[in-house]
This record gives sequence, C-alpha cells and structure tokens, in this order.
Amino acid sequence: MTTVAASIPVLRWAARRAGLCDGISLSPCGRGLGRGDMEQRAFAKHLRRHMTESENRLWQHLRAHRLNGQKFRRQQPIGPYVVDFVHFGARLVVEADGGQHHDAPHDKQRDNWLHQQGFTVLRFWNHEIMGNLDGVLATIMEAVANPPEIKPPSPCGRGAITTEAKPLSPRGRGAGERGNK
Repeated sequence: MTTVAASIPVLRWAARRAGLCDGISLSPCGRGLGRGDMEQRAFAKHLRRHMTESENRLWQHLRAHRLNGQKFRRQQPIGPYVVDFVHFGARLVVEADGGQHHDAPHDKQRDNWLHQQGFTVLRFWNHEIMGNLDGVLATIMEAVANPPEIKPPSPCGRGAITTEAKPLSPRGRGAGERGNK
C-alpha cells in the first residue's frame, strides 16, 4: 500500500513531465517559482562548483567577510533566478557577465524583477574583473556603503507608510467624503 506522502514525488514528476507546472510552484509551502525549490538549489550548487575564472577571482575577495567585513553569498537563488553574488543587508546583487550577456533581453527582464524586489544590480564584464579588480571592488564597496532606501510596510500591510498627514473624518477614520467638508 502506497501512502500519499510517498506518491508526492511521483506526482510532481508526472506534472512536470506533462507541462502542468510551467511557471508555478510545486513546493509544499508554495515558496518556489519556475523550476521548483529542489531543482533550483541543485542548479545553484552546480553553478558554485563550475564558476568561471572571473567569478572565482571576484569570489576570493568577497567571501568570508573579506571585503570590509561584509557578507556576500554566491550563486544564490532569489525568486525564479540564481544570482552570481548577493549582499542581502545592502540589497545588492553583483553579476559577472561574459559575452553571452551582451544586450540579452532575459537580463533586462531579470534586472527589472530584482529592482522590483528592492535590489540594486551591478554588472561587470569578465574583462573588467580580470583587468581592473581594484576598481570593481571599490564600486561594490561604494554600493554596500550606500544601500537604497527601503520603504517599510504599513502596519495594515497596504503599502509604504507615507509622511504626509491627511485630515481625519469626524469619526477619526481618515479622510472621506464627509470628512473633507
């Protein structure tokens, strides 16, 4: 007798095979996008093992708090993407790009998504990393030192808190048609 828990991996595989999960998550918690959590983590692990020469050279300076005591992660899954390097505290993504990224529309789409999530994206060509590593590291340190301003969510969860005061209605529930008269 098979249990439901034992058949879940088979069901996931069958759903992927049939194309029923394109663009949706199959993780039990609903946290994954695209490939699914396990496949994305395996892909990130593969990228960590097979870094390019320029990625490896940059990582030697970013790892283990070596860049001004800052913590970076490499080949990190963020939503549906795997980024080369990320500093979560400064919301900074660093990408080492080769010739395959020249004017790639996928990179623009990815950058737009990361910007919507509050990340700043720095892209460096491989030849920049290999030929001007000190300049690349200085640019990264500047970006970490000056992170973008993040608007905190409102207490009600309906967007960012605004600083402009709005008049209250007679009942004290915010501006309304009756409250503005």
